[in-house]
Amino acid sequence: IALFAEMGWNVYRTSIAWTRIYPTGEEETPNEAGLQFYDAMFDELIAKNMKIMITISHYEMPYHLVEKYGSWRSRHLIDCFERYCKVLFERYKGKVKYWLTFNEINNMRRNPWYVGGILLQPGENKMQAIYQASHNMFVANAKAVKLCHEINPEAKIGVMCSLSNIYPYNCDPVAVFETQDVRRRALFFPDVMLRGYYPTYIYRLWKENDVHVNMEESDLDLIQRY
Repeated sequence: IALFAEMGWNVYRTSIAWTRIYPTGEEETPNEAGLQFYDAMFDELIAKNMKIMITISHYEMPYHLVEKYGSWRSRHLIDCFERYCKVLFERYKGKVKYWLTFNEINNMRRNPWYVGGILLQPGENKMQAIYQASHNMFVANAKAVKLCHEINPEAKIGVMCSLSNIYPYNCDPVAVFETQDVRRRALFFPDVMLRGYYPTYIYRLWKENDVHVNMEESDLDLIQRY
């Protein structure tokens, strides 16, 4: 941190390990030692006149939730994540203003294990697992955004997406449309989270791949509002 400050950096982005706060993800009370670890880090950053940007979940989650619930396949994780976020927002209200819920959430489409703890099973419909988990993460994200603004109206909160340029191999319409399809699969995630609704093309993709995403009636309203 001292070297970063010497370089003249004024913002430091890092992440909080979910298991430092809730080792299994289901504890009733957070781990105070874990919270104090970040208190000390944040105090040092503030002392060096550096703003703090925190990623709440960066390619990690309690493995207990993977083993017991299949990770984000289960809606139970929405409640676990909301409890985790509430503790962070309240504890660090006076220290952290900038938050990111998930790191590179749109990489769920190609790295569901890294991003969402989705360990695919033999014979499982990969797209079913990915899009069901992604939906539950969208709901968790919306609840976190709502909670963040309630606890600290001055805070800024968003999500991290990964995006690289992609071009057709040539001007063949097949290559052009395949490129568009790949791009859509990446942009689908910010489409939902920023625009607040599922784009029409995703329903066609689900139908073609026998994907049936279970969602509650209130989910889409929550995602649209937050």
